[in-house]
Amino acid sequence: MTRLRRVLLTNDDGIAAPGLAVLAEIADQIADEVWIVAPGTDQSGTSHSLSLHDPLRSMKLGERRFCVDGTPGDCAAIGLAHILADTPPDLVLSGVNRGANLGVETVFSGTVGAAMTAMLLDAPAIALSQVFSGPNPVHWDCARTHGAAVIRELLARGWPKDACLNVNFPDCPAAEAKSLQITTQGQGLIDQVLVDARQDPRGRAYHWLNFRRDRSRADLPGSEVEAVRAGYVSVTPMRFERTHAEAFEALSGALPRAPAGG
Repeated sequence: MTRLRRVLLTNDDGIAAPGLAVLAEIADQIADEVWIVAPGTDQSGTSHSLSLHDPLRSMKLGERRFCVDGTPGDCAAIGLAHILADTPPDLVLSGVNRGANLGVETVFSGTVGAAMTAMLLDAPAIALSQVFSGPNPVHWDCARTHGAAVIRELLARGWPKDACLNVNFPDCPAAEAKSLQITTQGQGLIDQVLVDARQDPRGRAYHWLNFRRDRSRADLPGSEVEAVRAGYVSVTPMRFERTHAEAFEALSGALPRAPAGG
């Protein structure tokens, strides 16, 4: 594969995140120009959200490096529709996220949300995440070592314009990682959303939200969870369309179907 002219990088962990530095190393191997437009602070869990009610400010931190006081989706939009509007990138890469983006978690993920926003703006996009289980160290070397080859393979094969790709690197040293596997989304590891109610020193209530994950739960055969558990790099094609086929068919017996034509 020939080198790309330029790529746009973003993430949801913030401009100073180690995963973004890893992604920049990966991008340098495949592209002549690497542009970064990333959030100023951690935006994990912001999904596809866009800041429609507040102004956004971007700051140039260096050559081809910008910081935005918004969400990952905002960064993708500003990067594609403003900063690089006249010189669009060949590819948008989002990540490398600190932690997995598997199953239901992809709905909440700002990493995946940025890639989906890029797809909405007609740019090919890949979200990349490095699986890890705390308090173990993050195996950044796994994504760093295999990232460029994985991206090259995906670009060589290609994918439809109405899909973005969600890549997860397994929680193991680079030398132990296995080949790239195509996977389905599956259920993922999220078991519950937890609300931790507390009081500040002045007696006022505040709350922390968090996910509870069940790492022992089996997932569907062929899913990304099962692939990364077995040490493979997983890639799942994703799109916006979320119609539940079985529920649609069940309700069709009681409700009239909307006409297919205009």
